[in-house]
Amino acid sequence: MDASTKRGCACPHHLVPAVLITLLGLLFLLGNLNVLSVTVVDIGWPILVIIGGLTKLMERRCRCC
Repeated sequence: MDASTKRGCACPHHLVPAVLITLLGLLFLLGNLNVLSVTVVDIGWPILVIIGGLTKLMERRCRCC
């Protein structure tokens, strides 16, 4: 693959924000559908936000891009 066809960085940590947003949406959807208890939703979403914030902090140190 040459430089003209390469699409961005291939580092997996750049996918983390998109995955966390998807999981956050899924968490709220399952909570609204009463598949998950309210307690799981209330505890789960702040954890996902914290992980997302830590990931963004670590991105600044990325030397691959």
